[in-house]
Amino acid sequence: MLQFSKYQGLGNDFLLLDGRSLEDPEDLFGLTPERVQRLCDRRFGVGGDGVILALPPREGGELRMRIFNADGTEPEMCGNGIRCLARFLADSDGDEAPRSWEIETLAGRIVPALAEDGRIRVDMGPPFLTPETVPTTLAVGEQGLPVGELEVLGQRLAVAAAGMGNPHAVVPVADVAAIDLEGLGAALEVHGAFPARTNVHFVQVLAPDHLVMRVWERGAGPTLACGTGACATLVACHRLGLAARHARLDLPGGPLEIHWDEASGHVFMTGPAEAVFDGVVAPSLFGEEEDMPPAPAMAPPTASPAQAGDGAIDCATACVNGCLRPEACPSAEARARVTALLEGRSLDDLVALAGESLESRTRGRLSRDAPGAP
Repeated sequence: MLQFSKYQGLGNDFLLLDGRSLEDPEDLFGLTPERVQRLCDRRFGVGGDGVILALPPREGGELRMRIFNADGTEPEMCGNGIRCLARFLADSDGDEAPRSWEIETLAGRIVPALAEDGRIRVDMGPPFLTPETVPTTLAVGEQGLPVGELEVLGQRLAVAAAGMGNPHAVVPVADVAAIDLEGLGAALEVHGAFPARTNVHFVQVLAPDHLVMRVWERGAGPTLACGTGACATLVACHRLGLAARHARLDLPGGPLEIHWDEASGHVFMTGPAEAVFDGVVAPSLFGEEEDMPPAPAMAPPTASPAQAGDGAIDCATACVNGCLRPEACPSAEARARVTALLEGRSLDDLVALAGESLESRTRGRLSRDAPGAP
């Protein structure tokens, strides 16, 4: 039974799965690219821009985050997603402000914090402004970041590039509402100037401290918001002389407050994240995967080899074509316990068990949000 919570940050919505207590943290709840696609399908599944897993830490953080786009691919990080994860953690554990979490991501350790007003403020770290770290083939200009003109669908676009652990292309325009987002965004995402593909943002400057942007996300298409994209857009616009270091960025789903701190060099993002609903996925949702379109394989969680230095096997990476150690499988004990649980309970029992957990979390959230609650 796959239990999940759905959260949204400015309309960018995600399915959250709590795997912090998993004894086999590489099981990933049995998710595959096809299953992620099915979950995120807004007509035949739950619907969402992505799936986020909260997993046990590996490198000294409090927990580890993995995120998968609606198409099953795995990005390095997601700003709206990590705000949703922080709100989910606070709701699940009953935490109140001030509370922060050190979360391991493929883009490094990110620290979101729960503010007194209920918003989430995230220390996104410093931006990446060299071609090899974005990555991009654009050369660094006198503005101090990669810039250049690219031909896209017969148009010449002045593009700036910045990284926030994931790649972003920022295009200042006179009227953001008039942009062909579907055409230009899709074409720029796969442009040869961005070898790892890129997120695309068109931005209109209303004032140095007020920008308006539209988003095309790598692997997801048009979305209502992009946290890392808002950070990259503010950084690029500041370096281009168009914006201050602290500004409000209006996205289709609502505003984010972005601050590129001069003293630390870190970018801080502040915005909302809200619960939508809790649920349990019917097992039949994954019953016909052969009908799903092909999807790229999920990337391994790190660039390290499948077999770690201590000889341990990373089952999620090394054993995709079958167990490498059937005589001493490191996941066998955990899998046996799951099998025993499933065989010892009826489907009604499992639904009731999941429902009790969901009801407890929902009651806690309603109690926190009630008028007059501390």
